[in-house]
Amino acid sequence: MIPIPTTAFIREADAYTIQFEPVASVDLMERAATALFRKLLPKLLPDQKVFIFAGRGNNGGDGLVLARLLIQQAFNPDVFVLEIGTPSPDFSHNLARLRAMGKEVQLIQSESDFPEGLPTGTIVVDALFGSGLTRPLTGLAARLVEYINSLDAVVIAVDIPSGLMADVPVELNKGVIIQADYTYTFEWPKMAFFFPENEFFVGNWEIVQIGLHPDKHQTLAENALLTAADIKPMLRNRSRFSHKGTFGHGLIIAGSADKSGAAVLAARASMRSGAGLLHAHLPGAAVLPFQSQLPEVMISRDVNENYVSQLPGLDLFTAIGIGPGIGQATETANTLKLLIQQAKVPMVLDADALNLLAANPTWLAFLPKQTILTPHPGEFVRLAGKAADSFERHRLLRNFAIRHGLIVVLKGAFTSIALPDGRIFFNPTGNPGMATGGSGDVLTGIILGLLAQSFQPVEAALAGVYLHGLAGDLALASQSQESLLAGDITENLGKAFDKLRQQV
Repeated sequence: MIPIPTTAFIREADAYTIQFEPVASVDLMERAATALFRKLLPKLLPDQKVFIFAGRGNNGGDGLVLARLLIQQAFNPDVFVLEIGTPSPDFSHNLARLRAMGKEVQLIQSESDFPEGLPTGTIVVDALFGSGLTRPLTGLAARLVEYINSLDAVVIAVDIPSGLMADVPVELNKGVIIQADYTYTFEWPKMAFFFPENEFFVGNWEIVQIGLHPDKHQTLAENALLTAADIKPMLRNRSRFSHKGTFGHGLIIAGSADKSGAAVLAARASMRSGAGLLHAHLPGAAVLPFQSQLPEVMISRDVNENYVSQLPGLDLFTAIGIGPGIGQATETANTLKLLIQQAKVPMVLDADALNLLAANPTWLAFLPKQTILTPHPGEFVRLAGKAADSFERHRLLRNFAIRHGLIVVLKGAFTSIALPDGRIFFNPTGNPGMATGGSGDVLTGIILGLLAQSFQPVEAALAGVYLHGLAGDLALASQSQESLLAGDITENLGKAFDKLRQQV
């Protein structure tokens, strides 16, 4: 996993590395900027024009080191230093080194010092302010950022776009922020990168490893980004002598008269995820369309034609999923309540099962511990309440999971999986094409299939989300983001399992 630390922790990690590696702070800056340079160099054309805008802190020092390294590779970057604030010692050291090479550095003391007429195709490097910024930009700094944003250029932010704060929400009416096309962030991603309101500023981001002391990596756990290395060990190898009973017996309670497709999508994904046996409990009107699509799945027919109103016997099942397409009829609500009271195996709840929970919040206390909930943002609001911004929603998510002892999968870009112990994991797989009807039903089915095989609930949630996104990414080999359907995700699950197993 890749930790997602606070800016305060990042400062501690820098100081710890300087003390215990040991390494001089100016040499750590050299290391960081060199790693950035190695990322950037292959993307530059031989005659590429590069403009570097540097502040007088350590972020600006990174920009000056980058300029020196570019000069050593026969580039001729234009360097501008914003004359605001007290220069840091490492910035001053690298400014002196740059000038000693004979490089002219242009100072920005007013708007008249802004460059004019940047050539087409120019790369602009934002090294004005780093992750330690604690207040919105104003005055000359704000006007410089507005100027950079007005340019017809590719903007690359060093560590974090200037004006964006890593640990607090954006206040668009109180400052301006660099609108980067690419952000190269040092060692760890910043929390702000995972929230939708900041996509416009961060652009595409990539981690640049700079070799901070490994001891500090081990102490971070509250927020983290999943990797293939985290998920691969969760997969199981199948014995030659295994049989369908070896891989569990899942129950999906889904569908209504006009939403049989949700049941089909969830059930097919569950089978494609490896469940040995699957039983679907459906209202009468959903039975024929379901059975014509999935002959591999056993069916029990509810006495009600239009919606689920009763439970089948639960003794045979190793995991249960409920919610896709079930609606919110009173009888269905009573069925969910009865399931919560009687279930003895792991469960995943989605869609209208979550809406029924939101309408009956006292039922939350009776859910078995580590039950998995998979809300989209609207469903989460109904469950946990509104948040003023994504940072507050993140706190609500953590508190909700802890308070109720549940695993909560908050769906979206960088789907976040909150565990009852307070940890939250962000998922890196997936793409905007998956924002299509039925995608959530597929996720429910995947998680159910893993639970049925006796994956621990935490494993089923983490692996299910990762594989769901990976299958969606693989589906783009034959689809566009516009044309991708939920069924395409399921059809690529096999490739997703294989690709994950092949990860080194």
